[in-house]
Amino acid sequence: MQRPLRVGIAGLGTVGAAVIKLLDRQAEALASRVGRAVIVTGVSARDKTKERGIDLSRFVWFDDPVALARSEEIDLFVELIGGADGTALAGAEQALASGKPVVTANKALLARHGMRLATLAEEMSLALAFEASVAGGIPIVKTLREGLAGNSIERVYGILNGTCNYILSRMETEGLSFEACLAEAQKLGYAEADPTFDIGGFDTAHKLAILASLAFGTAVDPEGISVEGIESISLADLQAADELGYRVKLLGVAQRSADGIEQRVHPSMVPKTSAIAQVMGVTNAVTIDADAVHELTLAGPGAGGEATASAIVADIADIARGVRSAPFGLPVAALTSLPRPPMRLHQGGYYIRLSVEDRPGAAAAIAKRMAEREISLESIVQRRRPGTIASGAVPVILVTYATHEQTVREALDAVVADGYLAAKPQLIRIERE
Repeated sequence: MQRPLRVGIAGLGTVGAAVIKLLDRQAEALASRVGRAVIVTGVSARDKTKERGIDLSRFVWFDDPVALARSEEIDLFVELIGGADGTALAGAEQALASGKPVVTANKALLARHGMRLATLAEEMSLALAFEASVAGGIPIVKTLREGLAGNSIERVYGILNGTCNYILSRMETEGLSFEACLAEAQKLGYAEADPTFDIGGFDTAHKLAILASLAFGTAVDPEGISVEGIESISLADLQAADELGYRVKLLGVAQRSADGIEQRVHPSMVPKTSAIAQVMGVTNAVTIDADAVHELTLAGPGAGGEATASAIVADIADIARGVRSAPFGLPVAALTSLPRPPMRLHQGGYYIRLSVEDRPGAAAAIAKRMAEREISLESIVQRRRPGTIASGAVPVILVTYATHEQTVREALDAVVADGYLAAKPQLIRIERE
């Protein structure tokens, strides 16, 4: 048996502590599977005195994670600090420069500096592994990079943020407001005190940037993603979706189009019959449309100490075996920079909710504006819902057939200019199977 693989862990929060506990619990089985012992020898965190449920006296303590990264006490650096820059980036760069492979769960770091780190890893012939950076315990990175290597992928999309899925699920099933569900998510620890990163769609965007690179062989480009959050979703939208046969989910979508690779994050209506629609609560799910396997959906825990630790230990095991893949599936030089078409070029169906003033000519004006731009309507629903719309106004719901987003937005701008609306229009894209 080879000599032990010595692991250094920077960051001992929920995930870091869970990694140590999992390595302890699976020590014998893991050694048998990879052909060598895997042991933690060095750790670094902000507070050495904090209670974590683990015995730190077994490890060499480093106040500075960069010092841990360069230390001769370790063979592998596990970065669990978080954040796109600072010591997370400095530690990862130092480890690679010192000849040590890196495992990270840091999607923000990879979204901003993934190409830079992957280039350094290639130059040093080292592994840069990040299974835990997207969808927690779901093995989506290995599935895209290795499991589907024989496929041409047309679309990858999914629920990549458990906080948003929890909020939308509670709103739908219990009829609670967005604000009430967000407060409950914060109380349960699913959402931060400042939840903007989650509910604004930015967390999902970082993860989507990584998935798009793996799926399409493109350079990671978080700036090319159109991002919308779930703050504007109301109970009226969820009730309408239910009646129309849909559920509302915050999706990250990357797909081929005639104009390049679309990358978008936004609330979407998905058919209730789809696999992704069945995913409720804090669970994550990713669906891949490919030529050989057709549609493949993976679902599971997208966050939490144990689930994330599972993905991290899987990467550690690969490195212990000597497995090393190009981090993003292809050498960095082979990754392309395909066009990122703006959302105005997106083509699909749309749900539109209008708060229309109850006066003559309003309905005719709306129909005229849609017809002027050749927008075909699949359905029109007009119904009063007490307490959900401005007084003196009528809720009108339109569902369009496939059309361009720019066309829809131009029509809505014209409707607003006509002066018949009592509130801002609501627009939700429909993601069909």
